[in-house]
Amino acid sequence: MKGSRLVYSTDGGRVKDEPTPQTAPETDGIVRVRRETKGRKGKGVTIIGGLGMTDAELKPLAKTLKQKLSTGGAIKSGEIEIQGDVRQQVKPLLEAMGHTVKLAGG
Repeated sequence: MKGSRLVYSTDGGRVKDEPTPQTAPETDGIVRVRRETKGRKGKGVTIIGGLGMTDAELKPLAKTLKQKLSTGGAIKSGEIEIQGDVRQQVKPLLEAMGHTVKLAGG
């Protein structure tokens, strides 16, 4: 048929994209801890960035921090988000783990 386009076809079977291996982002060796409220209806979260780890490597670190701080959190785009403004508590925990930590922002 002239002018028609394919909407659905069973000819191809299941099409799966091969997962690309995630590489750790480049960092300068300094872990930056900042507070952010943008897009969260005024609720503050602590963002930990610059760790230079993949999401899979960040998962156990995030779990440990959340347990020690008794709060929730998540991993998003290579950074750890911890609920609440806990920058002052996060800094000594990360320094004890051997990281160079810098508080960023006001």
